[in-house]
Amino acid sequence: MGKSTKRVMKEKQQAFKPMVYICAPYRGDVAKNIEDAIRYAEFAYQQGNVPITPHLFFPFLNEEKEEHRQDALAMDMILLGKCQEVWVFGSEITEGMAKELEVSKRRKQPIRYFSKECGEVHV
Repeated sequence: MGKSTKRVMKEKQQAFKPMVYICAPYRGDVAKNIEDAIRYAEFAYQQGNVPITPHLFFPFLNEEKEEHRQDALAMDMILLGKCQEVWVFGSEITEGMAKELEVSKRRKQPIRYFSKECGEVHV
């Protein structure tokens, strides 16, 4: 392999940042959960990843409307399929999170678990 090929391969490796899906509670204290999601996304970013944080993507949808909730979950599944890993934050697994995890397990996506303080938890 020539020097230029090695250089290009090295540059591509340095430029690659895996996308990780941030899986965390949304319902309940929505304002607090969004604040937490921002912190989790920043943590993933600091670890060299591109955080995909659905909590922040669809503020125009009303969680109280069932049609909006179903649309959000459908869009979440599309985003989930684009990610290399799923990162689960906190010890509470909500109904929506359970669906996301079920799909990611079926797709054989790597799943990592973290505390609310962003420490990795081995399950």
